Amino acid sequence: MRTISLKLPDALHVKLERFAKVRKQTKSGIVRDALEQMFGRKPAASPISALDLAGDLVGSCEGPGDLSTNPKYLEGFGK
Repeated sequence: MRTISLKLPDALHVKLERFAKVRKQTKSGIVRDALEQMFGRKPAASPISALDLAGDLVGSCEGPGDLSTNPKYLEGFGK
């Protein structure tokens, strides 16, 4: 087995340590499993759009329906 080293931001390192402790597994084991999962995935047929990611949120909020066309809502925009 080969050895590599990598740099992690502090926040990600803390998450990795906590996850390894909860799973009672080494950090190396967690990283190996994550890489295996990532490389085992088949590429998506098409890129994921913002609508795909947030589609369940569309229509979940109420507000004025004419924000983009009513000049009243654009007063002071960009100042």
